[in-house]
Amino acid sequence: MAELAPLLVSAVILGLLGGGHCLGMCGGLMGALTMAIPAEQRGKRLRLLLAYNLGRILSYTCAGLLLGLAGWAIASTPFAWALRVVAGLLLIAMGLYLAGWWHGLTRIEALGRGLWRHIQPVATRLLPVTSMPRALLLGGLWGWLPCGLVYSTLLWATSQGSALDSAMLMFAFGLGTWPVLLATGLAAERITALLRRRGVRVAGGLLVILFGLWTLPGPHQAWIMGHDMHASAPSPHGKAA
Repeated sequence: MAELAPLLVSAVILGLLGGGHCLGMCGGLMGALTMAIPAEQRGKRLRLLLAYNLGRILSYTCAGLLLGLAGWAIASTPFAWALRVVAGLLLIAMGLYLAGWWHGLTRIEALGRGLWRHIQPVATRLLPVTSMPRALLLGGLWGWLPCGLVYSTLLWATSQGSALDSAMLMFAFGLGTWPVLLATGLAAERITALLRRRGVRVAGGLLVILFGLWTLPGPHQAWIMGHDMHASAPSPHGKAA
C-alpha cells in the first residue's frame, strides 16, 4: 500500500488539475443536471449533486477494475511494455491538450461515442431527478461519457498490472475531479474561474506531461530504480550501503 500511495496522490492531482477539461466536457452537463432537479427538490440540491458525482466516480472505479483485469492478464507478457508506452503517450497528449498546445486528443474521444449513443437515451429517461437512487444511477451512466482525460488516466491505471490498484487509482482520480464539478453544479463562480485561468491550465498540463514521461518505460526509470537498489544494497562488510 505504501508503494501505491504516491500513485494515488498523483491520480487525485491529475483529476483536480484536469478540472479545466472537466469544465469543458461536463460543465454544461452538470448545469443541465442541476436544472433537471424539480423545484420542490431544490432543498436537496447538494445531496443530489453529491449522488450524481458519487455515481460517476463509481463508474470510473468499475472501468478501472474491468480494464485492470486485462492489465493483470498481460502484466507478464511483452504487451505490458506496449501498454505503458500507450498510456504514457496518452497522458502526454492530455497534458498538451490541457495546456492548450495541441488538440488532437479530441479525436480519441470519438472512440467512445458509439457506446454513449446507446447509454444517453437510458440516462435521459431518468430525468427529472426526484430521488437519491435516481441521481446515483444517472451519475453512474454519466461516467461513461467519452472523455480523453478519463481514457488516458484509465490506460495509465491499467498499466499498473493489478485490477485492484487500477480500480483504486480511478477512484482517486474521480475524487480529484469532484470539487470542480460539484462547484460547477453549485454555481461557485470563483472556483470555476480560477480553474479556467491560463496559468492554472498550463500548470496542470505540465504536471500531466510529467506523469506521462514517468509512465513511459526508458532509461529514466532504470536510473532511478538502479539508484534505489544501489542505495539499499548491502556493502561488502555486510552493512547497508
